[in-house]
Amino acid sequence: MMKKSSLKRTIFFIISDILLISFSMCVSFWLRFNGEIPASYLNFIFYFILLSLGIKLFFLFLFDLYKIFWRYVSLNELIRIFKALSLSTLTLGLGLFLLKPYFPFQGFPRSILFIDYIVTLCLIGLLRISRRIYLDGFKYSMKSFRANSEPDKKRILIVGAGSAGKEIVQEMLRNGESEYFPVGFIDDDPSKQGVKVHGVKVLGTREDMPDVLKNNNIDEILVALPAARSKEIKKVLEIIRNSNRIERVKILPSIVDLMNGKVALSDIHEISLNDLLGRDPVQINKDIIRDFIRDKKILITGAGGSIGAELSRAILKFHPSRLIALDIDETEISKLINEMGFFKERIIPIIGDIRDKTSIEYVFNKYLPNVVFHTAAYKQVPILESFPEEAVKTNILGTKNIAELSLNYKIEKFINISTDKAVNPTSIMGVTKLATEELVKALNSRNRTKFTSVRFGNVLGSRGSVVPVFKRLIEKGGPVTVTHPDMKRYFMSISEAVLLVLEASALGEGGEIFVLDMGNPIEIFNLAKEMIRLSGYEPDMNIPIIFTKPRPGEKLSEKLWADYEEVEKTDYPKILQIKNGNLNNSNNLLKDLDSLIELSYKSNSGYEIIRLFKKLFPSYKHKTLNL
Repeated sequence: MMKKSSLKRTIFFIISDILLISFSMCVSFWLRFNGEIPASYLNFIFYFILLSLGIKLFFLFLFDLYKIFWRYVSLNELIRIFKALSLSTLTLGLGLFLLKPYFPFQGFPRSILFIDYIVTLCLIGLLRISRRIYLDGFKYSMKSFRANSEPDKKRILIVGAGSAGKEIVQEMLRNGESEYFPVGFIDDDPSKQGVKVHGVKVLGTREDMPDVLKNNNIDEILVALPAARSKEIKKVLEIIRNSNRIERVKILPSIVDLMNGKVALSDIHEISLNDLLGRDPVQINKDIIRDFIRDKKILITGAGGSIGAELSRAILKFHPSRLIALDIDETEISKLINEMGFFKERIIPIIGDIRDKTSIEYVFNKYLPNVVFHTAAYKQVPILESFPEEAVKTNILGTKNIAELSLNYKIEKFINISTDKAVNPTSIMGVTKLATEELVKALNSRNRTKFTSVRFGNVLGSRGSVVPVFKRLIEKGGPVTVTHPDMKRYFMSISEAVLLVLEASALGEGGEIFVLDMGNPIEIFNLAKEMIRLSGYEPDMNIPIIFTKPRPGEKLSEKLWADYEEVEKTDYPKILQIKNGNLNNSNNLLKDLDSLIELSYKSNSGYEIIRLFKKLFPSYKHKTLNL
């Protein structure tokens, strides 16, 4: 059903077009006969108007010219008007030719057709573009004129005069409640220097920024470069810092985060580590993800966690029929549901423990999911060193329960989320995740269910990771503690990681371990310094950094694949595949894992669990017990 505002707009354009087409025919006769229309035509001009109206309105409807947004009329709509009126004039000419033998169409002056065509084209085109002219011209000029008398507006400099920069300036000028006044652009393109975009001038290149900031009383800077690499963002930030003029820098999301490619004022946010460390553009094949997700029931375990919640947000944009969000933490599930807004109706929240196979089977039986994303796990490395039995119960037993139920209910695909800590593990957390990789490989091909693992490193800002820890320490005034000056980790933005997981999941045919290419590892020491600077402080001057020592189970650096694993590229950027990797020497893996699970329910079984892990997975090196 057509919305009320759309119906009003359509009626307005129809009535306006009727008046303009009628007026155009009258003006055409008037011009043709130099202001004195003969009585023989004047008495019957009404019939000519009716014929013109019938034909022209038909073609205007045919070209969807009553469904346009008046405010956003573009060249595309003007071209459609040209086509519609050109075809209607040709049809009108043919109609008049066929009606020539009949009264009152005898002797119709052919030149009127051409005059009427030009006048109608100008009038209808001008009507359609009038609001755009008003908004982009007069209204923008008036807003710019009033801006200096509005002290509450923040004077903002936009870095990037591309499509994103243009769109955001339009929004700032259109929206009367916007807190920003665009003072100018910075852009390195020589052809744009001095040019005005929507009345806002390009004031120079990045090299000119110190002088531009000095001379224009800028309050904030907006980096409008969605396709920029993180290195470019760092360079811009360095120039801004060296100018000693601006503290507040904001940014637009990366292309990965702009799902529909459009920008709005609500997209502006403070510059963060995501922007500096995770913005290298990656080509995501959204079509294969959409085909994989659309109209399917998707079950996500651990849906309240960082990865699970972001997966939920991303998957909902690809239109599943239902999203079954399962987690043991009712607070996080409630938080996830409350933030979903329009998508809330598609979510089925489930509070459940993956260790409890009976209760989880009820979920499978009731909702019959098509695809399972298994993200639920214990992941805190140091604390799990003291509780190996709990790590086994959740990470191994929990995975086994979900995987076996997926087999029993003939799920299409089971995607196991793994970690770089599974490579040459030195921690209980790492070796349990290695066990889950081997477990899902062992279960693959038992029936139609395709089992796949996706392995990657740290995601920026995930719950319990180093980034929120550093943030809390900085807010307290420091010191920021770094375990070792040479500690390195792989990092990726959570939105990019999740989209790559979805792409790999769609690609998987069963039995694979996919690895996300996370670029170069980042030194945690440098990460700490960057976070301090982003908070407006200087490392060691305002916020001290102190070194401690690696915690139990931690390594100085991680790897994404082991030496014995053979890695090959896929057809998709940033997704690699492990070709081999059967490091487990046991022919009875499932029985051995059952033995681990049985041990986990015995008291004081930590030492035995570690010994059995070492037997099953020779690459596991437990530092504390030197096994």
